[in-house]
Formats: sequence, structure tokens, C-alpha cells
Amino acid sequence: MSIFGKIMGAIFGSHPASAAPAGSAPSGSAPAGAAPSGSAPAVDVASIVDAAVAAHKGEKLEWRTSIVDLMKALDIDSSLAARKDLAKELGYSGDTNDSASMNVWLHKQVMSKLAANGGKLPPEIKH
Repeated sequence: MSIFGKIMGAIFGSHPASAAPAGSAPSGSAPAGAAPSGSAPAVDVASIVDAAVAAHKGEKLEWRTSIVDLMKALDIDSSLAARKDLAKELGYSGDTNDSASMNVWLHKQVMSKLAANGGKLPPEIKH
């Protein structure tokens, strides 16, 4: 499974009627990349990730601004190698050795893709 697929699964997995796999849309719904409409409500990303963060007692995870902390909260490998793989998967064209820039780009892309697949994000997260 792709790294982004693991992120999607961790967030949308317990809400299968609400989420489409990345890049696809259920029949009769919005096109790929658009938020699902109709009977399926948006999945509240913040409540799911906040609950995951709470399970990491003693760790301060700033998932709203950090791709590393988001991945840690979801129990997904957040190593540099894993983030480079995620960057490749999502089409990053910058220098993967500049991890700070790559991490900012990754966080923005992941948040944007979560929103595009039915995720409801807090207003402070720009996507």
C-alpha cells in the first residue's frame, strides 16, 4: 500500500462510506479529486487525528503544521526515507535533500488531498 494510502486508511478507514480511495470516486458521485457529496458527510480529520495524538501520551505532536507529527500520530513510518517515498508518490519535483522545504510541501499536499477526498479540515489549515 502506498504511504498516502496508509494515511487515507488511518483517517478514513473507520468511515468507509464517507471516503473514496485517492484518485477515484464512487459511482454516481463527484469526479475524482472532488469532495464527495450527497448522503456521506465529510470526515472530521481534526477529531480523528486529535484522538490519535491523545493516544501518544507524553508526546507533543503538532500535526496541523508538521507532516512528521501527522505521520507519527497515525503510527505511520515518518523517517526521512518514508517521507522521500511519499514525496515521490505525490509528485514532488524539488530537492528531497532539502527536507524542510519538502516537509512543508508534503504537509500542504496531504492536507489538500485529504480535503479533496472528503476530509473536513480545521480552518487554520490552508490547503
